[in-house]
Amino acid sequence: MISDKRIAIQFLLVVLVCVFVSGDAKVRCIESEREALLSFKNGVFDYYGYLSSLRSIECCKWYGVWCSNTTGHVIALQLNIRLQGEVGSSLLELHHLYYLDLSWNYFGGNPIPDFIGSMKQLQQLFLKGCNLSGIVPSQLKNLTNLQSLDLSQNNFEGPVPGFFGSMKQLQQLFLRGSKFTGIVPPQLGNLTNLRVLDLSYNSLKIKNLDWLSSLSLLSTLDLSQIDLSHTNWLPQILSLRFLYELRLDLCNISTIKVEPTVNSSFTSLSLLKLSDNQLTPSSFPWLSNISTTLVGIDLSRNALGGPIPDAFIERLVLVETLGLASNKFEGQIPKSLFNLSRLITLDLYENDLRGNTDELFGNTSGKGILESLQILDLGHNKLNGPVPDLRAFSALTEVYFGGNNLTGFIPLSIGQLSELRVLDLSKNLLEGIVSESHLIKLNKLKKLDLSFNSLILHFGPDWSPAFQLDAIFLAKCNVGPSFPKWIQTQRSFSNLDLSRANITDEIPAWLWSVSPSLTNLYLSDNQITGIIPNLSSTFITSIDLGNNRLSGPIPLFSAYVELVQLSGNMFSGSISSICSVFYGWFWNFDLSNNQLAGEIPDCWEQLPNLFSLSLANNRLWGEIPSSLGHLHDLTALQLRGNSLSGEFPSTLRSCHKLNLVDVAENELTGDIPTWFGEMNQMTFLNLGTNKLHGSIPDEICNYTFIRILDLSRNNLSGKIPDCFNNFTSMAQNSTPADLVRLGYVNSFSYNPPLPNMNLKRKYNSRYGEMEMLECLDLSKNQLFGKIPSSLAQLKYLDVLDLSNNNLSGEIPTSTQLQSFNASAYAENDGLCGAPLALCPKDMKPSTTILKKDSSLSFMQEVGISMAIGFIFGFWGVLGTFILKKSWRIAFFNLFDAIGDWFYVRIAVFASKLRRS
Repeated sequence: MISDKRIAIQFLLVVLVCVFVSGDAKVRCIESEREALLSFKNGVFDYYGYLSSLRSIECCKWYGVWCSNTTGHVIALQLNIRLQGEVGSSLLELHHLYYLDLSWNYFGGNPIPDFIGSMKQLQQLFLKGCNLSGIVPSQLKNLTNLQSLDLSQNNFEGPVPGFFGSMKQLQQLFLRGSKFTGIVPPQLGNLTNLRVLDLSYNSLKIKNLDWLSSLSLLSTLDLSQIDLSHTNWLPQILSLRFLYELRLDLCNISTIKVEPTVNSSFTSLSLLKLSDNQLTPSSFPWLSNISTTLVGIDLSRNALGGPIPDAFIERLVLVETLGLASNKFEGQIPKSLFNLSRLITLDLYENDLRGNTDELFGNTSGKGILESLQILDLGHNKLNGPVPDLRAFSALTEVYFGGNNLTGFIPLSIGQLSELRVLDLSKNLLEGIVSESHLIKLNKLKKLDLSFNSLILHFGPDWSPAFQLDAIFLAKCNVGPSFPKWIQTQRSFSNLDLSRANITDEIPAWLWSVSPSLTNLYLSDNQITGIIPNLSSTFITSIDLGNNRLSGPIPLFSAYVELVQLSGNMFSGSISSICSVFYGWFWNFDLSNNQLAGEIPDCWEQLPNLFSLSLANNRLWGEIPSSLGHLHDLTALQLRGNSLSGEFPSTLRSCHKLNLVDVAENELTGDIPTWFGEMNQMTFLNLGTNKLHGSIPDEICNYTFIRILDLSRNNLSGKIPDCFNNFTSMAQNSTPADLVRLGYVNSFSYNPPLPNMNLKRKYNSRYGEMEMLECLDLSKNQLFGKIPSSLAQLKYLDVLDLSNNNLSGEIPTSTQLQSFNASAYAENDGLCGAPLALCPKDMKPSTTILKKDSSLSFMQEVGISMAIGFIFGFWGVLGTFILKKSWRIAFFNLFDAIGDWFYVRIAVFASKLRRS
């Protein structure tokens, strides 16, 4: 391995120097060089006090300083001690310095000082992990004697300098992870003495590798994270006949093709790493061909599938390390693996391998079967059966069976593996009691992981195990009700996880001092009581005490804390103590669901690395502090359920990475800022239940990733912006993995509440416990106008509420919008269309109305006909009388005759009545 080889070279050099300067030195250090070292010390901040020895007169005895035993000149400096400051030019006074190692210090993002190019006597220069930036100065080309150069893990700009090719004495060049860009310069082919070349984990591109064939002495090559998919890389690499280590991780390699005229095998290759590519099973013929010389091979995280080929395994006659993790292998684990007599590490983690452990390990008791095996990782497959008897593998130091389907009890035989350092049986279906007998001979055990099983841990109150654990993972095991006293005997653990362990005890005082190495503490989801003491002097970096019954004030934390999860407790008082942390490493800070009160302190610029902040559901009041705008890496801000007032501070517009903002259920006022639209990664925005007014800004149209938008229960007015077609995440089907990609899910898998609790009750029956919900809630405002037609494009919208506004017009037609309950559109007097009542233009008359209208129409027709008949009949007769005189005389004579006839008849009738 490259790193191991470099360490070995450094160590050998230091040993030689120590031998060279040992003995009774009669020559004292040079005064001018002593002054130069003191000047260098004055330019840096030594947090750990390693340079306190620089007070003495004899500088050759100072920490990290080596002098020549014959001349007294300083010849080597090795100060990997996290210094802060600048590299002082006083080092130029060290004219005989040939070895300079300032790795792992912090030089504030400054560039490499130009003056280092004047230290021409340097042979070894190591500046790894110093937070250097800028362009590598061309003055370095003057270091013509340089044999080793390490600029790894910095923040440089621009391409790899072509002038490196003029440094002909270079034997080792390390540029790993230093953010170089552009094309790899072919001038590197001039370094004919080069043995080690590491260009990995930058943003580099390669046109071709023709220059590589000139590096005939190259033994170690690392091109990881350089795209080789369009490069014929194999012939040039095959020409390196002394190549011992080859690392091509993350190179986008999917197929390996060899020309018939090219020798397809290596003669010296011992280590091959091809992890994190897209290799398929078609690569196995070539891999089998080169496998006979390999001591280590890593094919993890590829697209290798099907059964593990026996033909490939049988060729690994010298292999000691075999990595096939995170592929798509399926079927049984091949028995041929048990014939690899040299095998030390077998990693089959995270595949689809099946089988019964009794069948797999049942015939492994014979002499000589994997006697050298030390690390066995079969975790996260689909193995079933009991935990196997592994006593035949007496050299085992690490055993991983986590994430399978193992059942039954843990066998007592596991306690006979006296060399075991790691035991991981987590996330299985194991049950029963674990006692001292299971761990009786595990004197070297360092990591114990039994978490997420149905195990009962039953140890005697006075049990003092022989081992000293570094990591204890017992989550979801039945450990309680009291804190296990045996943990008090462990003095060096750094990780302790007793989450969901049925503990109802008070948190013991000894927990905070029993292990000075404690860095990660997880006690969530118990019923633990008590008060947390001052933690400012501890080295805890991650602490999760969520969902317990802890009380008292928020404790003081050290500047080293990165993750704090104290939600769901009864902490009270102010949170102003956070201001006592000066430039802390906090990245996740969760104090939600407590009883904290007072104003939010305005000192957040002291936590520049903060990634997620939650103060939700407390009793906080006052304005949102403007210093939050200094948190340029902030992606999640949760302040809901308090009594915050005022407007959004304009400084928040600097938080461009925000993708989750939840400030619902406060008393915020003012307009929704237009600069919210600049946060174009927004996936969750909840401003509901405040006192915001004004219109919805058009700038929200920039939210192409939005999943939940809640502006309900405010005083917003105006029209709804017609830009929902931009909400591509609502318009497309999404997966929980998308949320992770966008940073929506943080380390605690924040499950955002539905904006409207009534909606939650209403839709949970339909959608159940959803991992992801896409929701639009604009209800209970004063919005008017039509519902935008673009809303119909949100095909995967799960929850919609536009009720209690002044919307009007027809609801746009789409399969999705019509699928919602009518309550989603209720209390909008001018709104119509499905699922509400039909709009007037779409109404069809009923049958009764049709009959009534038909009858009315008939009567009208009859009346009109009678009127026309009367007019024509009347005027037909009358007109004739007027125009024809003879008809008039005849008509009136007839009329007189009829009258006379009636008169005679009446007179005769009356006379008869009188006589009678």
